[in-house]
This record gives sequence, C-alpha cells and structure tokens, in this order.
Amino acid sequence: MRAHWNAALMALALAGCGKSQTADQPAAAPSGPRIVLQAQDSPDWQDVSAEVTTVDQAQVMARMPGVLSALTVRAGDTVRRGQIIGRVSDSAAGGAGMATAASAQAELAQAELGRVRFLTQNGVYAKARLEQAEAAARAASAQAGAAGAAQTIVAPAAGRVLRADIPLGSTVAPGMVVAAIASGPVVLRLQMPESLAGQVHTGSRVRAQIATGEATGTVTKLYPAITVGQVMADVVIPGLDSRYMGRRVAARIEAGSRRKLLALRSTLSTRYGIDYVTVLQKDGSAITVPVQTAPADDAGSVEILSGVSAGDTLIGSGK
Repeated sequence: MRAHWNAALMALALAGCGKSQTADQPAAAPSGPRIVLQAQDSPDWQDVSAEVTTVDQAQVMARMPGVLSALTVRAGDTVRRGQIIGRVSDSAAGGAGMATAASAQAELAQAELGRVRFLTQNGVYAKARLEQAEAAARAASAQAGAAGAAQTIVAPAAGRVLRADIPLGSTVAPGMVVAAIASGPVVLRLQMPESLAGQVHTGSRVRAQIATGEATGTVTKLYPAITVGQVMADVVIPGLDSRYMGRRVAARIEAGSRRKLLALRSTLSTRYGIDYVTVLQKDGSAITVPVQTAPADDAGSVEILSGVSAGDTLIGSGK
C-alpha cells in the first residue's frame, strides 16, 4: 500500500513539472503582415486662423463737409469704378452753399470776360487786360467744377460693397469713410503665430474647409510685418465663396516637416477608446501595447506619438 502511494505522488510531481514547462514557453505570435516602424520626414501641418477677404479694400470717402443727401448702394451691391454712389450737400447754405457760390463766381467771371473783350475790341483796354480776364474766368470755372465734383461720392474701384451704413442726413467731414468696397481677387487671409514665420514661405500648401468641402491652395503673398505677434499671408484657393467677406474657415498650413512614426490603420485595434498595437518580440512572442495616435496625411495611416519606437515590428490584422 505504501508503494502504491509513493507511485501516485511521483506521477503528480511529474505532471506538475510538465505544466510548468508549458507555461514558460512564449505564446505564438498571431498571423498577419509584419511592419517595421521607421521614422520618416512628413509635412508638419499647423492649424491657423483664416478669413475670406479680397486682395484690396477700397474706402469711399467724403471730399467736402456737409450732409449726406444720397447714398444709392447697400452692402452686397456690385459697383464699377467711377460709378456715382452718393452725394454730399453743403450744410452752410441749405444744401448747396459752396457749389452755388463757386457757380455764381464763375458766372461773374464770364460776364466780366465778355465786358473786357468788348472794351478791348473797341480799344479801351489793352490785350493784357483781356488775358487777365480770360485767366480769371478759367479759374472760376475750374473752381465751380471742383466744387460740384466734391459733392458727388464716386466708387474708387470695382467690386462688392462691404458696408454702406451711414444714415442719410448725417453730417460728414472730408476724409470720412462713407462706404467700403472689396476689390481684387478673393483670397483666404491667414493669421499665424510669429513662430511660424521662418517655416512658411510663398508656395506653402494650405488646406481649408470651404463651402464645397476641403480644398487645397498655396500661399501667394507673405506679409513682412508682424503685428501683435501675428504674421499674415494670402492664399489662393479655388471655389472660395465671395458672398460673405470676413467669413472664418478652418485651415491648416504646411509649416516645414518633421520626423514621424507612421503606421497603417490596419495595425490598430481600439478598445474602450484606447488604441492598441500588437508588437512582435525578439523571442517570437507578441504583446499588445497601448499607443497614442494622431491623424496622418494619408487616410489609411496614423501617426504614432508614444507607446512604440522606430525599429519595432507591428503585426497587422491581415484584413
């Protein structure tokens, strides 16, 4: 009986020893493509502020003091260069003091010229007196024309009216802005931190979300002045909607390049909002590692920010 128990104990010991050896063996790596991570240069895209605008903005100004008696345009209207869009009346004499005075002065000068010409023809005045009267008449006529022209408000450039919100009857002064006109090509104006000034140049690519979806353009002008820590640049992007000047859109600019670890999305698995990859070990086993990721330029890839290093071998899903 004692020998029987000893044999049983020895069999159990051998069985336990066999299980221990099996547990120590590495687990076989799953099947799937092997991808060795390599750091590579890739464009560094930075989010920036962007506004739809035009290359130029013309300001329509009053040229004489008075009262705004007419303004024929409203925001959104299209005007041509030289178009009369308003009128300023002189407040000194019920609506036309300067112009009326200048016109009356011109009429007097013309009458004086006629009188001097008649007397000169009859030998009363010398020719020099006639020339003096002719010059005075020309000067008075020019002054009357200038006074009349100063009453009109003219569009200095062709384009779309951005604002024309001065109420009729308002008192205006010379140089006061009555309206603003967006002229020139429609562009996307970027405002970037000055830290990007040395990394952005003419020709840098820009991606923006416009009405038709994501569009790509290039920087055509980089402004040399830095204002309040901001650098401005103009970008030409096809399809920009010119109906809403000043509209803000989401944009990203290519600001140089940096080394990135890129991996195929097929190597990732997500559980409870956390991304994981399967890494092949040197002994042939595999472990699952959580990683931090970021979007990449290619929709089928992601940038791995942490969790693995260059040279690690990832195992894809094989799908």
